[in-house]
Amino acid sequence: MNTPARQAACPVAPAALKARISEAYARQSREAREERWILDHVPLVRHVVGKITAALGYRGELDDLISAGTLGLVKAARAFDPGRESTFKTYAYIRIRGAVLDEIRSRSFVPASIHARVRAIRRAYEQVAAEQGSPPADEALAARAGISLAELYHTLEEARKQRVLSIHGMDEDQSVLGAFVPPDSTPTPAAEAERREQLARLAKAITQLPRKDRLVVLLYYERDLTMKETAQVLGITESRVSQIHASALFKLSMKLRMEP
Repeated sequence: MNTPARQAACPVAPAALKARISEAYARQSREAREERWILDHVPLVRHVVGKITAALGYRGELDDLISAGTLGLVKAARAFDPGRESTFKTYAYIRIRGAVLDEIRSRSFVPASIHARVRAIRRAYEQVAAEQGSPPADEALAARAGISLAELYHTLEEARKQRVLSIHGMDEDQSVLGAFVPPDSTPTPAAEAERREQLARLAKAITQLPRKDRLVVLLYYERDLTMKETAQVLGITESRVSQIHASALFKLSMKLRMEP
């Protein structure tokens, strides 16, 4: 029978008590850090929402996107591992962006006619590239596909929206630049090796883009500029940046599809 006297005679061992105190302190310290990460990066949610909606021409309700992005931020704070990830801001940006895109994707629909036209443009690209031994210019691609240059850009912009709204990856329905997104869990050696190979191929493909295409990709993704800011840097219109951006992503996806 555990009497008070007996319980007093069997106190918690000092080592165990110390471990419990350390655990409680670590938990409290972690919660405080998570709260600070969240509070410090609330403005990042609006930045990400603004950048995505501007790039996609989204005209829906922003409050729902901000709510989704905020939830992504909270989840990022809960899952962040300072020992593995580079910085919390980078990690949070990715999680916020994914949450916002998932919210938009759930509301989006792309007509089958767009997918059919994209397939036709892909075939035209492959034909011209095989004939001349190099990627076709936008004008030549439009001519071979039997559409105007304006129709080409419109189709690629719509296709870009669909790929951006898909999960990150490198297949035909996903964003080729998703290869930059770090995994949320510890990858296997094989997966990490494949990822490094993808990044090397992507980096090489970017260097082979036409100069203006390359600048748009680097300013938008590496420097994290908006379409409007990129237009100001390059001295062109925002709509033209959107066209170049869509065309560049299409060229990157084709290059990675056609080259082993």
